Amino acid sequence: MSSIPCPGCGAHFPDVEGPVHRYMESSPGCWAAYGEVLEREYGAPAFFAAHPFTVDAYAVQHPGRPSKQANQSVTVHLMSLCLTLEHGLRLDRAPRAIQAIVESGQTFEWLTPPADPFPVTVADVRGARDLETHKVRVREWAESAWQAWSRHHETIRARVAESKVFDHFLS
Repeated sequence: MSSIPCPGCGAHFPDVEGPVHRYMESSPGCWAAYGEVLEREYGAPAFFAAHPFTVDAYAVQHPGRPSKQANQSVTVHLMSLCLTLEHGLRLDRAPRAIQAIVESGQTFEWLTPPADPFPVTVADVRGARDLETHKVRVREWAESAWQAWSRHHETIRARVAESKVFDHFLS
């Protein structure tokens, strides 16, 4: 079977037919691989501990096209990565922090995605079968995804600093 690059993350996956997300642009093979990782995380509480990094990394690696939803998705998931990786926000608090940002009514502009393929993707996490390997690979994926967006770090850091939503999440 031939493989094709995912238009979002750039990783190669089998060229298959199948569903994709409605605004996060991906290949069907990449979306299926993400589904496998989610199934593993939802199936075992220990694996689920890494889930916020999984969601953030996948979202920022599959930004889609400029739209209200895509703009919001990329920005809030980058803010979540900034909070967890740079400010020490506990992973289990990240989903509530994202929800608070979305509910705050902020508007989000389009951030131009990185031009190069991402060095660590869902393809690297998909093969992790034991808990420790999964945790390490998901963290590497999240760190790599955050670094790939470095040209927007100052914008994201400023949004985090301006947002009073996070004060109680970081304490």
